[in-house]
Amino acid sequence: MTALNNSTRRRLQKLRQVPSVWEGDRRTLIPGFVANAESDSELQGDCILWVDGSEGVVRAMDMVPPESGPEVVVRTLLRAMEYPHSSTRPARPQKIVVRDREIQFFLRGVLQDLEINVEYAPELPLIDEIYRGIQEVASNRPPNLPAEYADRLMRMAYNLWNDAPWETLDEEKIFALELNYGDINTLYVCVLGMLGMEYGILMYRSVDSLKRFRQQVLSAKDSSEKLEGAFLNQDCFFLTFDQEEAIEGLSAVEEEFQATGVRPAFGNLHPLEGMRPVLYEDEAAPVLVGITALHRFFQQHLRSLSVESFPEIISRYRITDPKESQKKVSVKVSTLPALSNELFEMSVGLEIDEDEEFGAISAIVPILRDDLVPKDVFYSLGAMSWEILDFLRTNVKVHQSAELDFPTQSDGFPVILLQTSRPKAMALIDGLQAAGGLRAICFNPGEDPFANQQYDLGILQTQNGDLHLFGEFLENDPTHVQARKKWDQRCKKTQGYCGLVIAKGLKGSNRGNPEFKDMLALFEARTISSKELGLGLLELVPQTE
Repeated sequence: MTALNNSTRRRLQKLRQVPSVWEGDRRTLIPGFVANAESDSELQGDCILWVDGSEGVVRAMDMVPPESGPEVVVRTLLRAMEYPHSSTRPARPQKIVVRDREIQFFLRGVLQDLEINVEYAPELPLIDEIYRGIQEVASNRPPNLPAEYADRLMRMAYNLWNDAPWETLDEEKIFALELNYGDINTLYVCVLGMLGMEYGILMYRSVDSLKRFRQQVLSAKDSSEKLEGAFLNQDCFFLTFDQEEAIEGLSAVEEEFQATGVRPAFGNLHPLEGMRPVLYEDEAAPVLVGITALHRFFQQHLRSLSVESFPEIISRYRITDPKESQKKVSVKVSTLPALSNELFEMSVGLEIDEDEEFGAISAIVPILRDDLVPKDVFYSLGAMSWEILDFLRTNVKVHQSAELDFPTQSDGFPVILLQTSRPKAMALIDGLQAAGGLRAICFNPGEDPFANQQYDLGILQTQNGDLHLFGEFLENDPTHVQARKKWDQRCKKTQGYCGLVIAKGLKGSNRGNPEFKDMLALFEARTISSKELGLGLLELVPQTE
């Protein structure tokens, strides 16, 4: 059994001891509460509560994974003593009561020398009352989508996912949906996803909100606080597509969507309300009408639209009223090329200023780009068996074979694994193919002189000559040093050939160890030395205004 260290024990012994009885328990959250908390992973799992029964206050509460051990109960208890939630002072109780024998014996061993009696009781009235309150909150919490609209919204989201407008349109291309339905007159729609970051659509309630958001984003540059503020100041509905792991108990429409590897998320953004992942009935109906008309417009006109060509097009549709099926709602959908050009000029104006400042440098220094590989990608060096290599060659969606045959006498084929969400993985694959494929993989020394850190930079070179950063490894990290040594040995035995595996499943249990079904692409290429690449030592240079 793990015991408290001496310094912790002495610190706790110095706390004043109060004649109080605390109740403590660990319970799995009720299914209804978890089901309505999908947008907040911290609300899912087991709940640990420590309550002062004498004063009737919650001193500490934690959410923990169900598989975690009894140590988490102790961690929450220590926080209840030293840093209580309520306004009560730090203290040590005289007695603790729990309803689990295993926890009782565990606490008795851990809390030795603290003069705290640990007793068992089959019922804990105060904690039972708190959980009943949680049950009432869960039962009264509205669903993310009104039941009468949920399936229809999911079906239409599925249609928009198949339309995939982000493959041909960027975020500066704006559409107007004139509904005049309910409280909504016109929604201004922009498409997310061409950069491979997040897929979906935003439906602004006004042009002013759209322009204001763009201006705030451009002025924020790399300030995370300003970007967050700009995001929360939007006034729009949203439909985004998030990576989704397999879950049970879905409707027929949701099961069909699950096969795509993503799940739609509807919601609302407002400067005074922030982000709300819920649509109420009076919001869900106009959103359904709007995206239905938008889907019909995409079916009719998307082939004639692109980043370079965005002419004025106007179409009218009669959409079934979601509230009364015998009625129709007239919707006008139109492109807004003038507004799109205005947004483009806003962004170009900033880029021109930056280009004037750094243009001379970029003309002589090769650009190491970081816009191809997603920021949150999981990356690692390793090897796969030759049997797995043969299997992947014929079973992945995308395979780029080596230019020549190479020896297979080493203990495995050296590979770089890049694992991210399915949409981002597909965007990465598309980006590599658009650049002619993968030419080489390289490691080049890098340095952050201000932090006094040296790095081994992982770089992908595409056939068009561009260089893309995929990972930063600390040069003196023993794990990476050993991995690089094995990588170099294997590449030597394969006469310089290696592979890049792109997989989905970043947030699931297969993170870092994808299954065959998660692997989407295999690129076989050469490895080249930093000397062949010819970049020399790359230094991090701070951006100045």
